[in-house]
Amino acid sequence: MLPGNAPAWIDRFLTWLEPFEGAFGHRAQRGAFRRYLLGLLSDSPRKSMSAMLARVSDAGSYQAFQHFITDAPWDADRLWHRLRATLPVQTGVLILDGTSFPKQGPHSVGVARQYCGALGKIANCQVAVTAALWNGTQAWMLGAQLYLPEEWLTPTARRRARIPSTTRFQEKWRLALTLVRQIRAAGFQITAVLADAEFGDNSTLRAMLHRAGLPYALGVTSQLGVFVGPVCLGRPPDSSGIPGRPRLKLRLASGTAPPRSVAEVVAALPTRQWRTITWRNRRQARLWSARFAAVRVTPAHAWQRRPLDPEVWLLAERDHGTTPRTKYYLVHLPATASLRALVQLAHQRWAIEQQYQELKDELGFDHFEGRSWPGWQRHAVLTALAYTFLQVERQRQPSRTLTLPRVRAILQEVLTAHLFVTRPHYLQRMLKLQQVSLRI
Repeated sequence: MLPGNAPAWIDRFLTWLEPFEGAFGHRAQRGAFRRYLLGLLSDSPRKSMSAMLARVSDAGSYQAFQHFITDAPWDADRLWHRLRATLPVQTGVLILDGTSFPKQGPHSVGVARQYCGALGKIANCQVAVTAALWNGTQAWMLGAQLYLPEEWLTPTARRRARIPSTTRFQEKWRLALTLVRQIRAAGFQITAVLADAEFGDNSTLRAMLHRAGLPYALGVTSQLGVFVGPVCLGRPPDSSGIPGRPRLKLRLASGTAPPRSVAEVVAALPTRQWRTITWRNRRQARLWSARFAAVRVTPAHAWQRRPLDPEVWLLAERDHGTTPRTKYYLVHLPATASLRALVQLAHQRWAIEQQYQELKDELGFDHFEGRSWPGWQRHAVLTALAYTFLQVERQRQPSRTLTLPRVRAILQEVLTAHLFVTRPHYLQRMLKLQQVSLRI
């Protein structure tokens, strides 16, 4: 049912859009901007341009709608800057994630045969690296970068997808670090960084987080090498007697145990070191429980050629199933941190799953069917704007959940009013019907 205060919500929606309309050069772009946001929030099951336009305007303006998202001269980065500047929340945990969009054909920009998390296997898909801020109650989308496999950076592929010549190949972890830098530069106070093993296994990313003084809880794979206990390294003596370039590789000093995989370290932990911890994710009634153990370790990546990484916690999680599965995390918290504190930090990543469910299923983050690089970038930021509007409204009325059906009911009122404004003869016909007695 349409809520009684729908007009006030409509006013807030239009007022909320005003700071972003300055990013568009003229009136036609601002109108298309509003229509696109309304389309994302509409009840269209698919958020392709043709499906959304059918809900918000007449099909005759499809070419103008497509021009706005693919060719019009406006900058998606400028909208991201404004979005970050207007968020009501500026402090929280930053959650990095690689999300995939299965695709049928080979023409969508960035699509390739690669691991698709949505399907759990190698498949034809796009992959984007995203960053969300989690303040303990709500998630806020702060950035998205489309991963471009190297085959998309050839001259022919660049022309086809309109990829700028300045865009170079970047691994997913580099895209993630770019987002971290942009978000910190925007003034956000990041209390910790969370990510899965796709990012946690990368030693450079971890080193950059240490350099920035950021705590983290990063998933890692079972084969990651670590040292347990004090680590002493030294250079071997040059026994050749021939002057020349000194040996560069370091070696372990006597008494230092060689590195082992995290799976081997965890398997050797005594039973008494494991504890059952129960927790509840915010806004969920269900209680979760698993067994955890933690030990201080030093990551051993390339230890013979580079300085050692700082010591961190290795956190292991084992479920209660008949064939228990084990997950591994590297957690950068003080050596005095409790096991429960390690678990609480690592398990805040659930917020990203809740966010993606709405971004994908309801707002169409993965529904974009355009083939160009600018088009995807623009669709991503406009989807983030639609999601942010919902979060702002939920923050205003935390006791009343603002669901998408309620938003769509409000939008129907907006669209009906828009119809009568743009099609005055419809209103005249409706007034004439008032004079006709109809028997049904």
